[in-house]
Amino acid sequence: MKPSFNSRITRRRFLAATGTALAAPMILPSSVFGQAGRPAPSERITVGIVGWGMMGPGNTSGLMKQPDCQVVAACDLDKRYLEKAVGAINKHYNNQDCKAYHDYREMIARDDIDAVMLAVPDHWHALMSVEAAKRKKDIYGEKPLARTIAEQQAIVKAVKENGRIWQTGSWQRSRDNFHKACEIVRNGLIGKIIHVEVGLPAGHNDFKGTKDKMQPSQPPPELDYDLWIGPAQMMPYIEGRVHMNWRWNYNTGGGQLLDWIGHHGDIAHWGLDFDNTGPTEVEGYGDFPAEDAVWNTCTNYSIHLQYPKGVTMTIAGGHKAIASGTKWIGTDGWVWVDRGGFDSSNAEWNKPGPLPDSVRKVKLTESRDHYRNFLDSVKSRKPTITPVETAHRSLIPGHLGLISMIVKRKIKWDPKKEVIVGDSEASKLLGRAYRSPWKLA
Repeated sequence: MKPSFNSRITRRRFLAATGTALAAPMILPSSVFGQAGRPAPSERITVGIVGWGMMGPGNTSGLMKQPDCQVVAACDLDKRYLEKAVGAINKHYNNQDCKAYHDYREMIARDDIDAVMLAVPDHWHALMSVEAAKRKKDIYGEKPLARTIAEQQAIVKAVKENGRIWQTGSWQRSRDNFHKACEIVRNGLIGKIIHVEVGLPAGHNDFKGTKDKMQPSQPPPELDYDLWIGPAQMMPYIEGRVHMNWRWNYNTGGGQLLDWIGHHGDIAHWGLDFDNTGPTEVEGYGDFPAEDAVWNTCTNYSIHLQYPKGVTMTIAGGHKAIASGTKWIGTDGWVWVDRGGFDSSNAEWNKPGPLPDSVRKVKLTESRDHYRNFLDSVKSRKPTITPVETAHRSLIPGHLGLISMIVKRKIKWDPKKEVIVGDSEASKLLGRAYRSPWKLA
C-alpha cells in the first residue's frame, strides 16, 4: 500500500524539490518552510501535466492557484507548446524548476510526482491513464473519459486496482446552479421523472483557425507526429485535424457528442441518481460528412434512450426544440439548467441561493472548486465529486448513441454486465484496434 501523502517527504526529495545540492549551504526562501502563505514541502502535492492545448493551460492554472500544489513537470509532443507550458509554470513560481518532457512515460515514472493532469486528444486517454494508475499517480483527467467504452473499462479497472484518486474535468458538478438543479430533482420536488432533455452543440468549431488548412503536408519539425498519432491509425499530417481540431475526426476524437456528453449528460445522470447504472435501449440518428473527410464526425444528431424506472431521455445537437443544457420533466414540474442559466416551474426555486434546508432531504456532495476538490481527495483518499466510475457511466449514452447511428438501428444495453445484447456487429464497435506497437494492457 502506498504510504500516506504526508509521510512521503524525505530529506533528499526535499532538497531536490528546492533545487539545493546535498552539500550546499541551505539558504532558502521563507515560502519553503511554509511561510508566506504556503504550506511546507511535506504538505504540497507535486503534479506533472501532460498537454498544453485547449484545456491544459486552464487546468494547470487552476491547480497552481492552490497553495498546497506544486506543478513540477510538463510534457507535450510539440516543442512550441512545451516551451509555453514550462514558461508559464516557471513564471508563476518565479523560478526555473519545471522540467520539460517529450515522452509522458518518462515523466510519469518519477517517484517524486504525486499526481498528473492529463489534457490530451481522446485517442491517448486510455494509454496515459492506465500507465499513470499503474505508476501510483492520482489523476485529473479530461472528458470524455476515453474514445471507446472498452478503453473506459480499462481505465476504471486500472484506477480501482491501484487505489488511485480520479477527478474528471466535468466541472459543472462544482457549480452552484447545476448542484441546485440536481438537488431539486433528487429530492422529488418535481415528482416522478418522466423525461429528460439533454441539449448539446452541433457542427464543428474551428478552435485553431485551421479550417482552410485541409491538405496533407509535412509535419512541422517541432511536432513528433508519429508519437502524436500513437495508438490511432496512421494518417497523413493535415494541420486542420491536429491541435484542438483533432476532435472532429473519429480517428482521434468523438465530435461534439462525445466532447459534451460528459458535461450535460453527466448532470442529467447526477440529478437522476443514475451514476451507477445506464440506459437499456438506445436509438440514434445523425448526419455525417463523408467518411474520408478531414472533419468526419457527426454534425446534427438525436439519440433516444430508455432508462430504468421508466425514464426516457433525448440527447440532441442541432435541434432547436431542445435547448442547450439539461432539463428534467416530472409529474409535478420541471427544471432546466445550463452554464449561466437556470429556470424551473416554481418561481421560488429561481431565486438566487440554495434550496431551503427543509426540503433538502438529499444533500449532494458540495464542491465549489473542481481543482480544490481533487487535491482534498488526494489528501483524504475519499472519492472526488466526479470519480472514474461516474465519468465512465456518464459517457456511455454518447458512445452507445454513436454506435447506434453507425449500425443504423436500435441497440440494447445491459448496464450491469456492460455489454450490447444480441448484436455482434454493434458489439465490435465497443473498442478499436491499436496501431502497432501500442497495446492497452
